[in-house]
Amino acid sequence: MSTSSPPQPTLLTHLSFLKESILGLLSPWGFLSLSASFLPRTILSLIQQQRYSVLFSPARLQEAWFTEFWTGLAGPNIRLNAGERVVPLLRGYASRGQVTETQVGPAIAGTVIEVGAGAGLWVDVYRQVADVRAPDADEGVEGVTKRKNVNNGNGEGKGVITRIYGVEPNPNQHPHLHRAIAAAKLEDVYQIVPVGIEDLDNGAMWDGRVEKGSVDCIVSILCLCSIPEPEKNIRELYSYLKKGGRWYVFEHVRCEHGLFMQFYQRLLNVFWPHFIGGCLLCRPTEKTIREAGPWDSIDVGQPATEPWYQVVPHVLGVFTK
Repeated sequence: MSTSSPPQPTLLTHLSFLKESILGLLSPWGFLSLSASFLPRTILSLIQQQRYSVLFSPARLQEAWFTEFWTGLAGPNIRLNAGERVVPLLRGYASRGQVTETQVGPAIAGTVIEVGAGAGLWVDVYRQVADVRAPDADEGVEGVTKRKNVNNGNGEGKGVITRIYGVEPNPNQHPHLHRAIAAAKLEDVYQIVPVGIEDLDNGAMWDGRVEKGSVDCIVSILCLCSIPEPEKNIRELYSYLKKGGRWYVFEHVRCEHGLFMQFYQRLLNVFWPHFIGGCLLCRPTEKTIREAGPWDSIDVGQPATEPWYQVVPHVLGVFTK
């Protein structure tokens, strides 16, 4: 009885893999070039608006430049590509970094903090993954509590979102965020928080206040790379979760495999934050969240579809307090 040996890779296969790898390694530099192309139009727009003070403030100019680039090109493209992972994640269809065919955990529900709301690219997703409605005035607190989550014991079904706090301290993003909220008809549920994480519970700094230990879910999508003092602020976010509260994460993280990729990512990171709004590539975000406090369960991982040459690897999953 003869057995056939598996087909051997051909020269064409090797060349195709080499080409794919080289293009993958070079693609982040192309992304930086696209960002650079938005700087002249940002400056011209500021001159036309007579916002001359912004031109002479490096920090404010970078914010305006990043807003122009993000809303004009980068954000919609990232939403298109990342949506196939983020939407299932928020619906409870993700485990160990992979999207699953069946629901393996509860969908987002209750009171939600969206970190780094930006221009509102993900605002409409809340209506896709959950029932969204403000608490009825005549139900009272007890009524709201009873209907906050319609998931059954197996974590199946949709949750009910009653409040969303969108944390976005960059005022340049607010007009876009307001439009996204209105388009999704979430004005009664979604509140923009125009301050940083450190002032969420400071009613003197903004028109509202979030009590610690009062939040059912936190959502962070590609934003923890740019928050200041990540260890401190991630611990702060942890303190807002209730016992049993869930943190839904889709973030890019530091390369941990291969000396070449670790070095290459760090080289790219010399330039990256200056072109991408202060974003830092080499943060160990998963580790920082793990160490923010005790977790009841952690179900996260890197998507298996990401190749070895992924300069911006991701982590996807849910931390449960």
